[in-house]
Amino acid sequence: MLKGINQWCFPEGTPLDKVFLYAQQAAFDAIELNVNPEHDIGLTLSTTINEAEAIARRAEAFGLKLRSLSTSLLWKWPLSSPDTECQEKGRRVIEKQLELASAMGVDTVLVVPGVVTETTSYEQCWARSQAQLEELLPIAERHQVKIGIENVWNKFLLSPMEMVQYIDAFHSPWLGAYFDVGNVVRYGYPEQWMHSLGKRIMKVHVKDYREANGFVPLLAGAVNWQAVTHALEAIGYTDTVTAELSPYQSLPEQLAYDTSKQMDAILRCSEKIEG
Repeated sequence: MLKGINQWCFPEGTPLDKVFLYAQQAAFDAIELNVNPEHDIGLTLSTTINEAEAIARRAEAFGLKLRSLSTSLLWKWPLSSPDTECQEKGRRVIEKQLELASAMGVDTVLVVPGVVTETTSYEQCWARSQAQLEELLPIAERHQVKIGIENVWNKFLLSPMEMVQYIDAFHSPWLGAYFDVGNVVRYGYPEQWMHSLGKRIMKVHVKDYREANGFVPLLAGAVNWQAVTHALEAIGYTDTVTAELSPYQSLPEQLAYDTSKQMDAILRCSEKIEG
């Protein structure tokens, strides 16, 4: 498995060369970049293909692989919105993700499918998001880039069986799960989700969670990392495991070094089980 880190692990506004340097020095194999709001550092909705290719070459120069792209913009423009203009903006965000990913040699984009709210019911979130994603699948296939549906705190897809049903409804190899380990600890067990989702899992995010403190550094929360690594092996997952954590308030660059060592320990858990 490749050991990755998300751009959000570094303070907002950190130049990409510094992000790449810190990731390289901390011995990460891969970096996950984000499609950001306009005027932010790195990829945005205005990034051209040439600019994206140049960024990919810079990452490669630091010895870093690009395996996935994320974005926060689908919280602003959810596919599940009752406003059709908002749905269209969300769809354009994903189209841009797919376009940039294709240009950069990235095989998966992370997508938050929708958000249940007081004005958007669970059923409406399901129907609207699926309708929009159906339109996006031919574009994903054309770009040869997969759409990974992430489990997040959006009051939606609250059990592994629901997520299985949601994904399988598309009958497409271009859509699967982008599984976030820490996001399910509050109401489930990550290893159980992973066994249920199985081969549907395209990429994995890691963070830790403790009920009294919220999200915490890896190994400081309630995740059973031995069970998680055992589940990864059981389902045959060999792709990228990417840390997605908030930067430290003091000496924020230190997070990359600490997280890298913690991930090394986590990825060795399977050896301890077998031994």
